[in-house]
Amino acid sequence: MPSTNEYTHPINVRSRQLDMPTRVGYQDDYDDKIKSAQLELERIQLEREELERKKRELEELTSRKRAFLSQQVELTEKLSAAITLIDRELQELREETDQLEQCRVCFSEHLDKIQKHDPEKWTRDNLHDRLDKATAVTDTAADEYDQAAAYFEGTRAGGIFGRPSKGGRRKAKSQKTESEFREQLVNGFAFNLPIIILGAAGLVVYFIK
Repeated sequence: MPSTNEYTHPINVRSRQLDMPTRVGYQDDYDDKIKSAQLELERIQLEREELERKKRELEELTSRKRAFLSQQVELTEKLSAAITLIDRELQELREETDQLEQCRVCFSEHLDKIQKHDPEKWTRDNLHDRLDKATAVTDTAADEYDQAAAYFEGTRAGGIFGRPSKGGRRKAKSQKTESEFREQLVNGFAFNLPIIILGAAGLVVYFIK
């Protein structure tokens, strides 16, 4: 009875046996390449995410820088303008303070002169002479007071003389008035209105007697 098994040449059997390890090695190599590609993709993804993060940080820093530059320009203009105005204001305050100090000294000196005239002590013999001297003092002081009031009108000190106070030196005041006022301040002319009133009242009382 003939055999049902197919005859296989020994060389063909060996060829199939050698081919099996080759296919297994090829599959392993393919898997390694797949893993390597995946790792490369992961690395690229991480790099991409890192670049995106740095990009966002750069955009944020750029935005903050623009905001800072805008604020820097704005504050520079505001502070520079404020410093200029403050310097101007301080200069006006120094000038006004200096004038007020001189005015106070002159007023004090003139007050002493006014108080030295006591109508109660005048006699009929020296009345004319004393009255002339006292009148000269009061007239000069009255003129000085009016000039001082006009000079300080529109300044912070305007209220001292019963004049409007506008918070700043009047720009349109006369140079002649200012010059005369300063000259008379240096010479010691000043006036105190209540003292004059009292002096005038004393004269009235004297003549009534």
